[in-house]
Amino acid sequence: MAEEIINRVAQSKLITFDLEEHFPPGQRLVLDISNWLFEGLLLREKEFRKLVNAHNWEQYQDTYLALTCSTDAIIPGWAYMLIASHANTFAKKVIVGSLEELNTLLYAEILNSLDISQFKDKPVIIKGCSNKPVPQNAYLMAIEKIQAVAKSVMYGEACSSVPLFKRK
Repeated sequence: MAEEIINRVAQSKLITFDLEEHFPPGQRLVLDISNWLFEGLLLREKEFRKLVNAHNWEQYQDTYLALTCSTDAIIPGWAYMLIASHANTFAKKVIVGSLEELNTLLYAEILNSLDISQFKDKPVIIKGCSNKPVPQNAYLMAIEKIQAVAKSVMYGEACSSVPLFKRK
């Protein structure tokens, strides 16, 4: 008679936390403002304002927008604020930085508002693999928040996890 196979992982009190499940849906775009600068390096206010006003901001409807400058130009703070004043009407979020910085900020907002009471005194595994661009900083923010209440925190999959924290 064959022995019954028991799935001990399914029977355990282990809770899996998957950052990918909290990935905010929506298109992420980068707007490089170097094209709006004289020779890609110099911001001339009058021309810059003209280009900002003439830009089609509706194309950013319901997107997440990262503003950047691909040249070594020194951009005054008001320039990004001017762009944001137009983009904010359409985009869900506008930042100065890369797509990774944008995703990090989105995760910071999500994790700050996350109810972690379900993890209290429980073993938690933070799922490692992701098909979405979950930034490394999101994992750091997740362990910081979860270890405050969890009994233990691991990383990876239940069958091959790496222990990270255990409450004494």
